[in-house]
Amino acid sequence: MLQQVMTEPGKIEFREVPTPEPKEGEVLIKIMEIGVCGSDIHVYHGEHPFTSYPVTQGHEVSGLVEKLGAGVSELSVGQKVTIQPQVVCGECYPCRHGKYNLCEKLKVMGFQTTGVASQYFAVDAEKVTPLSESMSLEEGAMIEPLAVAVHAVRRAGDVTGQDICVLGAGPIGILVAQTAKGMGAKRVMITDISDIRLKKAAECGVDFCVNTKEKDFGKALTGNFGPDKADVIYDCAGNDITMGQAIQYARKGSTIILVAVFAGMAKVDLAVLNDHELDLNTSMMYRTEDYQTAIELADSGKVQLKPLISQRFPFRQYLDAYQYIDANRETTMKVLIDVQK
Repeated sequence: MLQQVMTEPGKIEFREVPTPEPKEGEVLIKIMEIGVCGSDIHVYHGEHPFTSYPVTQGHEVSGLVEKLGAGVSELSVGQKVTIQPQVVCGECYPCRHGKYNLCEKLKVMGFQTTGVASQYFAVDAEKVTPLSESMSLEEGAMIEPLAVAVHAVRRAGDVTGQDICVLGAGPIGILVAQTAKGMGAKRVMITDISDIRLKKAAECGVDFCVNTKEKDFGKALTGNFGPDKADVIYDCAGNDITMGQAIQYARKGSTIILVAVFAGMAKVDLAVLNDHELDLNTSMMYRTEDYQTAIELADSGKVQLKPLISQRFPFRQYLDAYQYIDANRETTMKVLIDVQK
């Protein structure tokens, strides 16, 4: 079979390697679609602090069950599936208490261990999540980032009837905004400095889309939600400006959830955070229940995935996909790799 290997930053090779045989408890997946995320781009530029080379990438994925290993009975050949890419120890405190997304020895496929960018991939059956037959394989490859959004929204508890603000209208931000609404939020506002991204958010049904280059963030909060402002603010941009806005304008005693990954050390006003008794929380990846809810939200139409697909590339044009993203940063949401082409 053909396997993608990034041998060094900016350089991708394709190698012929043996098709794996699924061991006991494993499943062989025919990989169909792979999504490219921001972390993959960091690896491409040599900027990911926890990835060494060579590395086979790919962690946002859909595929078809090709073969079952011994002892696997809960899946069937030909079934549409996706894969949870965490590799965990199962022994540390978080793992023992059901929080394996926080494993002390966490590895992620495509970064610290082999990713799915091959024509076939053998994986533990427990990491495989079935997709509905009605879901397209393109949408299936986007369940992983949607699960990120589901887990992030849940970090604030039950958002039913609440007013939610999301900072940053990239793919994750738009998915968080849609997920919050799909999980019962009353109204959702999203901000960005790109009209193109905000237009995409509006296309996905976000109630209020605000360009903070043109409108003051604080005035937008009260203008759209009234004097009580937002119940929860999700920072999906991850920089001093957005976190500064959240802390400065959040309603006293409300909650801020950091979803994005900061590129460096943050410089924010913790005195205001303290004085306003704000709850600053964070979100890290997902668990099985988040995948299941993500699939339900997409199947029900409460979250739209297809509008976020910007472009697709054949498997051997993996490098072209990265170059396309670099050249079209503002207009690109989600790029998919068609592995079987």
